[in-house]
Amino acid sequence: MQSVVITGASTGIGWASAKLLLGRGFRVFGSVRKAADADRLRGEFGANFTPLLFDVTDEAAVLAAAREVRAALNGETLTGLVNNAGIAVAGPVLELAVDEFRRQMDVNVIGPIIATQAFGPLLGSDSSLKGPKGRIVMISSVAGKNGNPLSAAYSASKHAIEGLSESLRREMMVFGIDVIIVAPGAVKTPIWSKAEEADISAYQNSPYYPALAQVRKFTRHLSEIGLPPEKIAEAISDALTSASPKVRYQLTPDPMRHLVTGLLPKRMVDRIIAKRLGLMPPA
Repeated sequence: MQSVVITGASTGIGWASAKLLLGRGFRVFGSVRKAADADRLRGEFGANFTPLLFDVTDEAAVLAAAREVRAALNGETLTGLVNNAGIAVAGPVLELAVDEFRRQMDVNVIGPIIATQAFGPLLGSDSSLKGPKGRIVMISSVAGKNGNPLSAAYSASKHAIEGLSESLRREMMVFGIDVIIVAPGAVKTPIWSKAEEADISAYQNSPYYPALAQVRKFTRHLSEIGLPPEKIAEAISDALTSASPKVRYQLTPDPMRHLVTGLLPKRMVDRIIAKRLGLMPPA
């Protein structure tokens, strides 16, 4: 039986991926941060799902989970590691608390590094294991190629994932382990509702406050037009099982907009976004 580890499996893309892969005969190990979520997922997914209780930033807990997975694999390789767990922190760079920026990077960048170091040997860099080499799927974002105002921390974290994945893919060639990026646009997941619920009152006297209010409104729109997480799960499944997977899968509900934005001069795109959000300087 093929086995996969998915971080951040309690909701959204992680949950949808676990459900899809279980339906296709995989054994799934899914990370959650709360015991209540572990119990819920056991009930929802059945015997071939094993919850792993850890926060991706807790190295000791992740290593303990990797030992648990190694024991369950009984000498066989792991088919895949899906580095999915992530958060979105909003705020202008000039005013966002450094601790918040650090938290964004810890979860979205250091977390995948911790998980990759812990589970990487099980994918086949440990030559004592038997079976085909596994793959790493890194969940990036369209923000990994674009920088959106007032979400610089999130964009920076996803740019980091893009560079990390490119380097890691070339490093892992020595073991025959592939690294594939899945980069969604807007997806109907709790990450948007959490972002919408974020308290922006601290910025009430900031020149950025009107723009933050506009971003919140746009976030609500994204949650309405976003792709279903099952669509992203299909791409993850293809990345794990295709004989010739793409290096990068980008999935958005509005691909034409991203195509046009990519073709326009950067200064023009700057002005379009600034006008939309009220970030133009006074005349």
